[in-house]
Amino acid sequence: MTRSGLNVLGGELIPCSYDPLTGYFRDGCCHTSDEDAGTHVICAKVTQAFLDFSVSRGNDLVTPRPEYRFAGLKAGDRWCLCALRWREALQAEVAPPVVLESTHEKALKYVSLAQLREFAWAPH
Repeated sequence: MTRSGLNVLGGELIPCSYDPLTGYFRDGCCHTSDEDAGTHVICAKVTQAFLDFSVSRGNDLVTPRPEYRFAGLKAGDRWCLCALRWREALQAEVAPPVVLESTHEKALKYVSLAQLREFAWAPH
């Protein structure tokens, strides 16, 4: 189980969010491993349109789940999304903005850098 990796720009993977605490490993980063079947590698600033879409696809990211220490997301939160869910949202025209420096290079197995750049959002 390795938590290292580069971002999609070839640089160091920087944290996505500590509040809410995101990542497959809940370490704030979009690290991944073979155990991460969902490939939670795209750091996105979620929008209400995306959250509504995700709920409609059976993945409720809004409802708090205290048993998983999950408070639920709201528009504007940053979260490590499953690469295939982001791609599906892209096809449905509701893809949320992406933080490239915090998006793991493994995302490029599912979407192109050009697609990610089109939705790039810089937190600074």
